[in-house]
This record gives sequence, structure tokens and C-alpha cells, in this order.
Amino acid sequence: MPIRKIKLTIQYDGADYHGWQIQPGYKTIQGELAEALRGLTGANVAVTGASRTDAGVSALGQTACFEIDSPIPTQNFAKALNDRLPNDIAASEAVEVPQDFDVIGDVTSKMYQYSIFTANVRPVLNVRHCWHHPHTLNAELMHEAAQYLLGKHDFKSFASAADDRESSVRTIFGCDVTRIGDAIIVKTEGDGFLYNMMRNIVGTLTDVGAGRTLPAKIKDILEAKDRTAAGPIAPAAGLCLMWIKYR
Repeated sequence: MPIRKIKLTIQYDGADYHGWQIQPGYKTIQGELAEALRGLTGANVAVTGASRTDAGVSALGQTACFEIDSPIPTQNFAKALNDRLPNDIAASEAVEVPQDFDVIGDVTSKMYQYSIFTANVRPVLNVRHCWHHPHTLNAELMHEAAQYLLGKHDFKSFASAADDRESSVRTIFGCDVTRIGDAIIVKTEGDGFLYNMMRNIVGTLTDVGAGRTLPAKIKDILEAKDRTAAGPIAPAAGLCLMWIKYR
């Protein structure tokens, strides 16, 4: 039976997980998927994800790939896996892709959304999926500041010190900040994101919204290429990977 490469689209509530990547002694999304595939096929299947989301981060459009020689029809994989996955993880689609498909290298853009809730009383039904920040924030100033992030820049100031990737240059295609009632939503699309980059961007934009930093200061922060020049890191709970596009 020929080996097929299957691409999954995955949704998950990351609140109770130690991130995407398998780590001994911790419950992870990748680990749960691998276990479900082992139960389904009887084989140890390596699962590669497009984004290594942090502990507590959720996703509606994560993608993952694995290779298999199982007789299970491709279109049945999503349902079969969902029967074995925990209730807070679901495969929404399974498609066969060419053998040369690279789930990480072929990405053209990703969209992350961050949710901040500014009312005094925490939103108990959504508190696992937002940053409860009960303070006045100016969303218009945050949006103005976000426009300085657009284009190709060295985002070292917004990367965790633990990010050891060779290049910290990324391109941001769009970064919009909008207010909906008591919620402030930050949507950012880019060709890639450094470790903690989105959460550090949100923390810095929040400083702008609170009046502690001027919008144009973002230019100086980018030029500094120093994590200490940017604002605090925002909590993981508010972050969600919305979708990933491929060439």
C-alpha cells in the first residue's frame, strides 16, 4: 500500500495543555494527536505541526502532517480521530497532499487573533480565552501604533530571549486593533512569527493604549533590536491561531 502524506486542520482549546510540542511529563496537543493516531492505526505515527503554539494558546486553524500506509480513506481520518481525541481537540479536515509538501516551509502567511477584555468584571464564560485587563485602553491609539509594524522588519525586540532562530526578520501584512463593546481584538497576519512575538506585540500595544507609550515609539522599539525596549508579554490565554495559508 503506498504511503500517503495527510494534512490535518486542527482546532483546540489550549488552556489545559502545555503547548503544541510533545514534552515528557506534560499533556500537549501533539502528544494527544500522536496517541489518537496510534489508537486508530496501531502504529507510532510522527505528527509535524506548522506552529509550535505556547502553553495556554488555542487554535482554530493549526495544520499538521503525517505519513501513513493505512487503508483508512483520507476523508475519514478527521472523524475517526475525533472519536479518539479529547473534547477540547478536533480535526476539522483531512486532505492528501504531495510528498514534497512541507507543512512548515510552504507556509505563506498565518493569522493570529488576541482578545483583551477591559470591563471591571471578568467574563467568566470566556476568561480562559482572553486577557482580562480591567483598565481603560484607547483602541484607536493601539491601532495607530500597530501600523508601524507593517512590512519587513527585524522583530528581535519582540522575540523571547529563548528564540534562537538564525533570523528574526519577518514580514507583517496586516495588524488591526478594533474595539467591540468591552473587548479589544488584535488581528495580525504575517509570513511567520518568532517565539512569543505576538504576545510581546500585544503587551507593547497595551502600553500604548494605556497612555504609557506613544504610537510612534514602535519605530524606536523595532530599531533597538532588544527585547527590553518593548513592553511586557501578554498572557497566553488571549491568543488564538486562526488560520495558516500555503503556496
